[in-house]
Amino acid sequence: MGDEQEEKKPLLPYDSKSNYSANSATATSNGQTTVSPIGPDELPPSYQAALHGNAPMVTCRVCQAMIDVSGKRDQHVVKCSNCNEATPIRNPPPGKKYVRCPCNCLLICKSSSQRIACPRPNCKRIINLSPSPVTPPLPSMPGMCKVTCVHCRDTFLFNTLRNALARCPHCRKVSSVGPQFAKNRGKIFLVIALILFAIGVSITLGTYKYATINGGYIFAYIGAFLVGVIMLTRSIYYYTMKVSTIEGPI
Repeated sequence: MGDEQEEKKPLLPYDSKSNYSANSATATSNGQTTVSPIGPDELPPSYQAALHGNAPMVTCRVCQAMIDVSGKRDQHVVKCSNCNEATPIRNPPPGKKYVRCPCNCLLICKSSSQRIACPRPNCKRIINLSPSPVTPPLPSMPGMCKVTCVHCRDTFLFNTLRNALARCPHCRKVSSVGPQFAKNRGKIFLVIALILFAIGVSITLGTYKYATINGGYIFAYIGAFLVGVIMLTRSIYYYTMKVSTIEGPI
């Protein structure tokens, strides 16, 4: 019963107007109920996949109403304005799992929990959690790694063999996967910038006497230094880029 004390309140505040319906659980005669945890495959689609006008939306998992998640992308759950119930929009934190009580109260508990209590005053069910289904291991792919985004701290899969920057599918921000890629790119652009600056200085010193006669030399000066500045800017961009962490191969 130690796990029963783990959850004493739902993920969102209780509302007396909430819609209650027992739909997918098996209740026993002594007030206990057996339910299955909410798996990643049962989460609603990413909010980028369902747009209503210009607003990102997800479908409520209780009443099927559309929920606007503008400004809530960093949250794990959102509250439906129609039924006042919570719907997860991201995977639970590491070591946790979601559980939906038959009264539709959304709970979060340890992945190892087998028994928890619903905190709603008019429910108080003892919830027995059925074992999570065993998911088959993903096929091994060369270079495929699990990455934690440095911006939103969410995880995603990325193939390091692509030799490119990673764009997080959750927050859409770009980062380098591991520090080595950004450093190497920064060095390449820095070397190119130094070479262009050297060429620009050489051309300027060698032809400045003719620049007053032939204006084309001036454009050559400007072009060499301008491209050099652009390459230097790219080098600074890579050297100051945030780096996402590689959790390990899959």
